[in-house]
Amino acid sequence: MSGRPQERARFWRHPTVPEVDLLKARYVTHRFSRHVHEGYAIGIILDGVEEFEYRGDLHRAAAGEVVLVNPDSVHTGQAGVDGGWAYRMLYPSVAAVGEVAAELGLPKGTPYFPEQVVRDPEVAALMARAHQATERGDDLAASTLTRTLFGRLLARYAVPRPAVTLSPEGRRAVRQAMEVLHERLTDPPALDDLARMVGARPFPLLRAFKAATGLPPHAYLNSLRVRQARHLLRAGVRPADVAAEVGFTDQAHLNRHFKRVVGVPPAAYQRTAGTYKKR
Repeated sequence: MSGRPQERARFWRHPTVPEVDLLKARYVTHRFSRHVHEGYAIGIILDGVEEFEYRGDLHRAAAGEVVLVNPDSVHTGQAGVDGGWAYRMLYPSVAAVGEVAAELGLPKGTPYFPEQVVRDPEVAALMARAHQATERGDDLAASTLTRTLFGRLLARYAVPRPAVTLSPEGRRAVRQAMEVLHERLTDPPALDDLARMVGARPFPLLRAFKAATGLPPHAYLNSLRVRQARHLLRAGVRPADVAAEVGFTDQAHLNRHFKRVVGVPPAAYQRTAGTYKKR
């Protein structure tokens, strides 16, 4: 019996390597909205094609190809063919990748991947083995293969992160605006008020903010809310309470934004994204 493939997704935390999340999923109609991650998004396409916008360019990743998304880089995600796509993803923090970079003696600074889709069968196979080892509960293999993967990616594809070109005044205004939004998740100011609070005019602040973060302030705020929601869900807070605490109007509002960014609903995320093992 033929038919459209069923969507499924599982999100969990790495059993042995701190600050690494994992996702195994097949998506057909699901679309990731424009969003950013605190850390990296690194994956291998198992089947089909994923299409995603990244910093204004459209990319397509097919089966066997590796996807590399840098921290705080705006991107989307959707099916590139009728049958959708299946993939395995790792979401390591900047600190987790930076630790490996330091051990390799790479130049200081946040490692940056200038290519977003690469075809490297050796790295793809290593990524699949590392990911599968976490599912099996093979702690030694999972930790060894994951760190080896990060080292291989850094050695082959990473360069120092390029600086964002902004005036000193623009950088200051953006930094202060971001601080305001962090502090006022549940009661954000309007753009005019935000500009006044940081000593800027609305349109120049909006332009500088988008140049620095890739998102306008309201979309950046929603990204912050989802980020904080993940921390609260991991701590065991009920999804309905999380919605109010991070500034969403209700649980449905949280569900909608959360799944568009993370790929699974809050309740499913909470069931599987437990705390790291204590060593």
